[in-house]
Amino acid sequence: MPWKDHYTTSDEIGIRDSAIRWPEGQQMALGLTVNLNPASAGKGITAKDLAYSTWHYGLNEGLDRLLALFAELNIRATFATPAIVAEAYPDVIERILGAGHEIAAQGLYGEDPALLDAGVEAGHMDRATEVLTRATGSAPKGWFALSRPDDRAATGCATDDTVGLLKARGYAYIGNGLADDAPYYWVSDPVKQEALLALPYYYHFDDTFFLMFPREGTGLERPQALLNNWRAEFRAQYRRGRYFNLCVSPARSGWGHRFDNLATVLREAMAHPGVWAATGAEIAAHWQTVQPAETSLKLAPSIWQDYADSLS
Repeated sequence: MPWKDHYTTSDEIGIRDSAIRWPEGQQMALGLTVNLNPASAGKGITAKDLAYSTWHYGLNEGLDRLLALFAELNIRATFATPAIVAEAYPDVIERILGAGHEIAAQGLYGEDPALLDAGVEAGHMDRATEVLTRATGSAPKGWFALSRPDDRAATGCATDDTVGLLKARGYAYIGNGLADDAPYYWVSDPVKQEALLALPYYYHFDDTFFLMFPREGTGLERPQALLNNWRAEFRAQYRRGRYFNLCVSPARSGWGHRFDNLATVLREAMAHPGVWAATGAEIAAHWQTVQPAETSLKLAPSIWQDYADSLS
C-alpha cells in the first residue's frame, strides 16, 4: 500500500502552510470546476442523458448565468468536458473559450474506465484527447475523473492505470485528487519515479451531491448545506493560504436560489484580498514551477507495513 491515492506519497507529509507560495504574494488559490458531464451512470453519456430538459437548460440559460457571473468577478474557470460534448456542441465550446476559460478532458463519454474491458482505457483516452484537441485548437492540459451521481464512494472515475496513461500522453494534471487540500504529486510508479500533479477535489464542495441528489424529483436537495460547506471551507483555506476548489454544473447550480447561493459565495470570496481565481492549467503550471516534482517529491520507502494477519 505504498503511495498517496493508494494511500500516501512523497515523504508522507503534506506540504506545510508556510511552504506554499502563490503568484505575486496572493493569499490563496481558488479553483472553479464546471462539470459538463450529464451522464447519470458509469457507462457514460447516453441519448437519454442528453434529452433531459435540465441538460438543455444548463447549456443555455444556466451557462449564460455562470459565464456572466465569472466575468463579473474576473474568475477563470475550468470546464471538465467529455469529448462527445465538445464534438456535439461546438458553439458552447467556442463561447467558453472566448470568455477566457479552460476546456479540460473528462473522458470520451464521461465514462468510468473501471467498467471498460481490460486494455480499452488507453484507446478511449487517445480518442478523447484527439477530439478535444480538434474542438479547441490545442491539446487539453488537464483530465478530470469526477464523481458521478451513482458513485457511492464519491471517489471519481479512475483506475490504477489512469495516471500513468495521462503522464505518458503529456497531460499536466489530473483535476480531482482526494489525498490532500493542496496540489500534490500522484505517484503512479515509484520505481520509475513517475508522478502527475493532482489538484484537490472533495465531494463536499461538489453540487452533484447536494442538488438533485440522489436523482431529480426526490425533493432531497440540500442547497443550504452546500452553501455552508463552501463558506466554511473557503474561510479555512483562506486563513491557511492553501487551495479551495468548488465543482458545479450549469444544470444544477445555474438556476433559481441555487445560482444565488453560488453567486453569494463567489462574491464573498472574491471580496477578500489576495484570492487567485485561476484555471487548473494556470494553477498546475505555477505549482510545477515553485514545487517541481524533481525537488519536492521524495520517494522514500513507505512506512506502511503489511503483516501476515493484516486485512490490507
